[in-house]
Amino acid sequence: MLENKVVERIKYLLAFNHWSPYKLAKESGIPYSSLNNMLNRKTCPSIPTLEKICNGFQISPAEFFAFEENPLRIQEITETHQDIINSYESLSATDKKLLLAYLRGLCKK
Repeated sequence: MLENKVVERIKYLLAFNHWSPYKLAKESGIPYSSLNNMLNRKTCPSIPTLEKICNGFQISPAEFFAFEENPLRIQEITETHQDIINSYESLSATDKKLLLAYLRGLCKK
């Protein structure tokens, strides 16, 4: 059933990003209670809600519906490298600048 796949995809992306449902609710602008009910009762979100979820994860709907592959993975790099990239992508613009400055400082040693 498509409903189950949609909910499982949301759960997969939560785990992949190391996010709680609360963080997704906050990032997507969806009430936590609505998201929690969707995940626990396995009810399929409406199209506008799904768009908000995709925006929260910062992926396109096409990437969301790529059930057979993980659109956030790059096959040529190691899992550790990919985890670093995914962590970086979840940072705010300010935190990205700080991290980059810190890494440059470490590399100069």
